[in-house]
Amino acid sequence: MMLADLLSQQGMSKYSLSKNSGVPYTTLSDICSGKTSLEKCSAETVYRLAKELHMPMEELLESYTEARCAFELFKSNVCHRLKRLGDIGFLTEVLEKNEIRYYYRRKWYPESFYLLAMVDYVSRENNVELCSDYDALRKQKLSETIYPAGVLALCAAEKSNKPKELAKRNAIPEFMRFNIVESEVRNVI
Repeated sequence: MMLADLLSQQGMSKYSLSKNSGVPYTTLSDICSGKTSLEKCSAETVYRLAKELHMPMEELLESYTEARCAFELFKSNVCHRLKRLGDIGFLTEVLEKNEIRYYYRRKWYPESFYLLAMVDYVSRENNVELCSDYDALRKQKLSETIYPAGVLALCAAEKSNKPKELAKRNAIPEFMRFNIVESEVRNVI
């Protein structure tokens, strides 16, 4: 869990964490904003923060050192998770874990927007009201369109952009809102 999330969860301010841990307030602000990465801080800084937050250093660093997988693998994992949990189970888990914001705070925008698009799509399919916590994110989109790897391979093989155009026409609207071309999330093997 990111430091800002931990502070919120524990009802602690950056000021009190700074005062009680001895870590400068500016350092904490930089970590929370993403300007400074916690894994690049000194062991003493991590130790002081972990001690004050009553957690092992490894657990504090875990969110900052998580490796990012390829976007195609991420999409596949999300689709398999939807299939495994079912629509309502998927919605509940993603929203309870606040995963959309987790990826957004890490600046993993494709992952964040893909997950939000999936939540919105599944909500529409099940006549579930949209979670208003993400209204500000719904006004954003990726600067460049992301196409499935298969579509890009087809374009290269045909030496044509027609597969991209067709994929865009058949894309699920909730995904296109974020410039992500996705047409099938249910038939995964």
